Amino acid sequence: MKICDLLEKKRFTLSFEVFPPVRDGSLDALFRTIRELKGLSPDFISVTYGAGGSTRDMSLEIASKVKNEYGQEVLAHLTCVDSKREDIGRILGDFRREGIENILALRGDPPKGEKVFSPTPGGFGYANELVEFIRDRNDFCIGVAGYPEGHIEAPGLDEDIIHLKRKVDAGADFIITQLFLDNGDFYRFRDLARARGISIPIIPGVFPILNVKQIPRIISLGVVKIPKDLERKMSELAEKPEEMGKYGIDFAIRQVQDLIRNEVRGLHLYSMNRSGPVISIVSAIGFKAKG
Repeated sequence: MKICDLLEKKRFTLSFEVFPPVRDGSLDALFRTIRELKGLSPDFISVTYGAGGSTRDMSLEIASKVKNEYGQEVLAHLTCVDSKREDIGRILGDFRREGIENILALRGDPPKGEKVFSPTPGGFGYANELVEFIRDRNDFCIGVAGYPEGHIEAPGLDEDIIHLKRKVDAGADFIITQLFLDNGDFYRFRDLARARGISIPIIPGVFPILNVKQIPRIISLGVVKIPKDLERKMSELAEKPEEMGKYGIDFAIRQVQDLIRNEVRGLHLYSMNRSGPVISIVSAIGFKAKG
C-alpha cells in the first residue's frame, strides 16, 4: 500500500528506519531486528540507500524482503549521488519489479572524502529535480526530508523552507524530518512550513541518544542543537554507558509523548538497527499503529 493512502486513512502512523550493514555485510542480524520491529505493527519500515553502489544492491535486497517475504510496507530511500538520469530510471524499474511503491527522494550527502556535493554529469543537483523525475515517469508515492533546524548548507531556516516547498511543488506526498532534540524546533519548523503553504503531512523523526559516541555523528549530520539538560547528563554519564542508554531512552520517551500531545501526524523512529530501544519507547507510549 502507498504511504500517501495510509496517511489519508489514518490520523497517526508509526514507522522505523533501518540501514544496510556496512562492515561485515551480514544481513542475518538486521533481518532479526526487522522481524522484532515488525512485531510492533508499524505502518512502514524505511531502508536507507548507499550511494555509488556502496550498499545500493543490498538496500534493494532488504527492501524487497521486507515487502515481499515479511509482508511489511516499505519506504525505499533513493539519492542523486553518483547517478545519471538513466541510472535512476533503472533503479526505479527495479523497485517497480519488486513491488515497492514508496520512495524517499533525497539529494544525498557528498560522497565519502568530499565536503561539497557535486552533481553527477547527466544527473540531478537537487532533490526537487529527483522528485519531479519520479513523479513524471512512475506512479510512486514520494516522501522527502525536512530539516527542523535548517539544512547545514542553507543560509537559514526560512531559506530552507523555501527549498522544501520546491520539493513539495515538484510532487512530494509527505515529509519525514531529520532528527532534532528540542521539540520546539520541530514545532517552529512545522508552523513555518504551513505558513509557506506546505500542507502535506509532516512526520517527525526521533533519534534515541544511547551513548556519547553518537554525538559527533549527530553533529556531522547538520544543524542539530543538543539541549542543555541532555548535554549535562551525557557529561555525567560518559563513563556509565548502561545508565546513559537508559537516560537516552527516557529522554526519547518524553520527547515522543510531547509530540503526541501536540498532534503530530506520526512518529518515525531511527532504530540504528537495534530493536530494544524502539520496543521500549513504543511500549512506554502504549501505542500500536495498526488496528
